[in-house]
Amino acid sequence: MGGKWAPRPSTGPHKLRECLPIIVILRNRLKYALNRREVVMIAMQKLVQVDGKIRTDPNFPAGLMDVVTLGPHNASASDNSIDRFRLMYDVKGRFVLHKIDAKEANFKLCKIVKQAFTGKGISYVVTHDGRTLRYHDPLIKRNDTVLLDTRDGKVKDIIKMNIGVKVLVTKGKNRGRYGILTSIERHPGSFDIVTIRDADDNTFATRYDNIFAIAKAKGKPLVSLPKGRGVATTILQEQQARARAGQ
Repeated sequence: MGGKWAPRPSTGPHKLRECLPIIVILRNRLKYALNRREVVMIAMQKLVQVDGKIRTDPNFPAGLMDVVTLGPHNASASDNSIDRFRLMYDVKGRFVLHKIDAKEANFKLCKIVKQAFTGKGISYVVTHDGRTLRYHDPLIKRNDTVLLDTRDGKVKDIIKMNIGVKVLVTKGKNRGRYGILTSIERHPGSFDIVTIRDADDNTFATRYDNIFAIAKAKGKPLVSLPKGRGVATTILQEQQARARAGQ
């Protein structure tokens, strides 16, 4: 949404321009509420969880890889009336609510954006969603991706940012596309450039900081992805697809 009356996301784990407030998810995307008053009523009944934590603020920001659960907090994993969505990007760079099952809802991928030491010399890393992981595995470095269990905050797996891994583009004009990382060009003093090959053997380039590893080399993505295979179609291809669907 845009304009004077668009809801402003609250201060939270994601940047202002890289998130969707809960009110937009429930009212504008899922159509579970007709207006803001109904969203507030749903949130105050503690029926909205983001990454397993109850959120009652209708403007709370949900961002990339966050899991939004709609239903009672103590519901069983086999309860099919509970809707669970992971916030992802489509190939046009827009947020999409990708429906997932209960098992996958307990995990999320986090990109490491900072690595440092505390005043007492304890090493820690910071993830893209604002989490601080202390006493981390020495293998974890900046720009790597970790598979995090949202129930206890423990790291279950690590994806090193190397040639051959499958990456998702999270910024720039190629946002939402994904493919295999084929090369990294180092430019000291400027932006490092990477080349990515998608499922249709199309290659494109973006900045090194814009990519997010989602699968190890020759492995499957650790989370399910939206339909489209991460391939950006041309206007002509979209027109042909619509024509075929209309037949």
